[in-house]
Amino acid sequence: MFTIALSNVLVTLFYLFPGFVIRKLGWAKEEHLPTLSAILVYIGTPFLQVASFMSMDFSWEGVKNMGIFFLVTFAAQCLFMLALRLILGKKRFGEGKYRLLTIGAVMGNVGFFGIPIVSALLPDNPEVACYAAMYSLSMNVLAFTVGVFCLTGEKKYMSLKAAVFNPTVFGFVVSVPFYVFGLRNVLPEVLVSAIVTVKNMTTPLCMFILGIRLASARFFEIWNKPTVYGTVVLKLLLFPLFAYALVSLPFFGLPDSLRWSVLILSGTPCASILLSLSELRRTEPDLAADSILVSTLLCFLTLPLLTFVM
Repeated sequence: MFTIALSNVLVTLFYLFPGFVIRKLGWAKEEHLPTLSAILVYIGTPFLQVASFMSMDFSWEGVKNMGIFFLVTFAAQCLFMLALRLILGKKRFGEGKYRLLTIGAVMGNVGFFGIPIVSALLPDNPEVACYAAMYSLSMNVLAFTVGVFCLTGEKKYMSLKAAVFNPTVFGFVVSVPFYVFGLRNVLPEVLVSAIVTVKNMTTPLCMFILGIRLASARFFEIWNKPTVYGTVVLKLLLFPLFAYALVSLPFFGLPDSLRWSVLILSGTPCASILLSLSELRRTEPDLAADSILVSTLLCFLTLPLLTFVM
């Protein structure tokens, strides 16, 4: 599994290269990023989720496991953030960089980055792509509630509306009928192929955007921030091991594919929503951007290592 993980992570990181090159050549600018990000989030997310749910046949066992996955990932993120809050203490948590570290340690790129990796590692378990969708769902609910609270320290900025009405939830709602009613079997094959094609574009597009960001950053400066390393170590190593230990408790009795999916998806790089929230609430946006870039570049070391735990 180490070799499979390493090769797939390296292929995914390879998609950084075109974005990096066109930015350096001046063919793409930072002003283009909002448009590309909007395409990725508002179009890519629903198609990614629909394609994931189309790959499975309906079963109550599958519904149960996806519900469990949502709950355990929600709990793992909450518990880890609570532990960090207690460890940091009131004084340090009053600083923006530590508040950002707290949410950056748990919120990962489980969809665009995680799905191709976990699907390659567990090819006989198509449900793992749906697990990633459930992980995205739990993460987004937390992002606009607990995440915003962590960034601002004020409950008034928590938004249940934003937690419910966002592209991830919309994609999930659209996907459910495809799973429950087996719509793949009644749709024209050309339409199914089109959905899968758009889904396959999401990971390269996500990495193209990161490549442009990387080319726009001062490369050596992003490696010169201790808080970035703290966030990256927590996100890429400590949090996935914590989440895996939690779901591996004997009394849960969870299937291997579910436990392994928790491990791999929890070990994905920091999510782009971290930057969106930090910019929205004006809390360390540069630190958020650097954490995303560094964690993405270093995950080729950590994700393959996590497979030794499986």
